Amino acid sequence: MKVDVQGQALSVLSKVAQADWPDRLNLRKPFEKFIYSGSRASFRLVAQRASGKPRIERPQGDDLFDLTLSDDQQMLVDMLQGFALDVLRPAAHEADGEGRVPAALLNQARELGLVHYGVSEAQGGLAGERTVLSNALIAESLAQGDFSLAATLLGPLSAANCIRRWGSPEQQAEWLPAFVSDEGAPLHALAVSEAAVLADPQAPATRARRRGKHYLLDGEKVLVLGGMSASRLLVTAQASDGAALFLVDAASKGITRQADPAMGLKACELARIQFKSVKVPAGQRLAADDFDFRAFLDYSALAFCALAVGTAQAALDYVVPYCNERQAFGEPISHRQGVAFMIAEMAIELESMRLMLWRACALAESGRPFHREAYLAHLLCTEKAMKIGCDAVQLLGGHGFTQEHPVERWYRDLRSLAVLAGGLHL
Repeated sequence: MKVDVQGQALSVLSKVAQADWPDRLNLRKPFEKFIYSGSRASFRLVAQRASGKPRIERPQGDDLFDLTLSDDQQMLVDMLQGFALDVLRPAAHEADGEGRVPAALLNQARELGLVHYGVSEAQGGLAGERTVLSNALIAESLAQGDFSLAATLLGPLSAANCIRRWGSPEQQAEWLPAFVSDEGAPLHALAVSEAAVLADPQAPATRARRRGKHYLLDGEKVLVLGGMSASRLLVTAQASDGAALFLVDAASKGITRQADPAMGLKACELARIQFKSVKVPAGQRLAADDFDFRAFLDYSALAFCALAVGTAQAALDYVVPYCNERQAFGEPISHRQGVAFMIAEMAIELESMRLMLWRACALAESGRPFHREAYLAHLLCTEKAMKIGCDAVQLLGGHGFTQEHPVERWYRDLRSLAVLAGGLHL
């Protein structure tokens, strides 16, 4: 059956354009730019296909990659940055204190239609063949508002991407349409991190034993983002033929959930989940022929790197005006070499993080091996993100230690990169 991709895309954009929250938050102008960009891109795509013109590809050189964002990507970034600064950041302090994301904020995020970037065109979404960089830009932009809120709001997009990438055609056709339906898909959470000390994410301790038409899952997952509210879980486990990914009903017999609060990521409703002989139909194991568990972990690492880059950018943007306005001995503290050099180093480290991330995304989009670059990006972001967060606290002095300013929360969240094995999937 032929799918009217253009009609579906315009239908999605029409529904999104009817949202009333941009008026309440004075975001109508950038929001309309985003809608206009989406409709223009839809017509341009159809025109290209009709004319038979070849698609313009990014440079494929061994040592060079294109850093220029497309018009559509730039519109998306501008709109999401406005949403992050005007909506997410003011709500972050309360969400951190209460340990959850307000329902109204979840509804506003759903109205943005970001999950459509994780659903293929055949199932009614907007995801093309090359969406890795666009997904990273989404995460980076939202994280400029708040790391924890961005990670929580991106949960549906993460799950949709997992299913689109590694579900069989039959599984995609069954599960993906719910993500773009009017009712919205059930809440999903990815359970990846193991409870064992220094656990190897490439060899999950959680076991999956085949029993006829079912698998039995046994193990324990920790630091599951959104795990307390999720109704479905994407669980990594070691099967007899290698590491695998299962879609599990959170209400299944044998599953026990409890809150797993940590130093950071408090708004993410972190959970510790135990699996005791949990019965999972064999058809709920993601069964793509080319499933690559190593690539799954690499994409997860890139997702967290993107969140770290966005939060680090927020920290840098916050400390610069503070240091220019803060007076000490009759002049701004930014006039002191020690302060100026620290800010300069923050900017240099941030750019190195972003370049490593985008390099890995560029390779992934071109279908080339990107494991090395993803590993290096994660290694760099783990170290430098914590340093940027620490330096931001130092530059604010005593104010950086209090909750009066958001830098202490950003610092706590940025440290999560060093302990999370993965779980937010691009």
